[in-house]
Amino acid sequence: MSKPLKVIIVDDHPLMAEATKHLLEQIEGIQVIDIASSGKKGLELIDLHKPDMVFLDYQLPDKVGTDVAKEIKTKYPAIHIIIFTGVDVSDMINNFLALQVSGVISKGTSRTAIKNMIGVILEDHIVLPRSALNKIRLTDYTQDPLLSQDEVIIMSMVVKGATLDQIGERIHISKRSVDNYQRKIYEKLGVETRAEAIEKFIKSHYYTDSQGGV
Repeated sequence: MSKPLKVIIVDDHPLMAEATKHLLEQIEGIQVIDIASSGKKGLELIDLHKPDMVFLDYQLPDKVGTDVAKEIKTKYPAIHIIIFTGVDVSDMINNFLALQVSGVISKGTSRTAIKNMIGVILEDHIVLPRSALNKIRLTDYTQDPLLSQDEVIIMSMVVKGATLDQIGERIHISKRSVDNYQRKIYEKLGVETRAEAIEKFIKSHYYTDSQGGV
């Protein structure tokens, strides 16, 4: 059985945080491992648990969501961040995209919609509200990152000596899919061997010692 998707919730409203936890835990394959009531505490818990996904409230008592998201992505680029908010943040969409946030949704979103959204995000897509479409400045994002979030996880695990089975279990895909991913990564990195890929990846800005635990 694949490992559950580990989630941390960062929300300063206790009732809303517990409601979000209850909603997420009704979705098969989701494990809420902790809740933080501030940006500072959230960052501490992320350092401790290394989650796969963070549901992040935009308005926190000590930090705004963009600041927290930036700190998360600087240290852990493969973590999926969902801005989960009760206020209109459509004017901030370009900031979120620049930070490679995986999704922006309302706290009133149904369990079914959240389940579908998580599935889409795990396939390396971004989920945004329709109201944000006219706010997006496409010219700001013509240069995509070299490696996707899943590819970063795969290479981080390869560096640590993980097998194809271990990598597949970590990101919930088959062994064959992992092999296909690796071929694409080699092509993107311009290398032909595993050793060359590891050497080039370690020298890149994507690699941190804390990523891709086996």
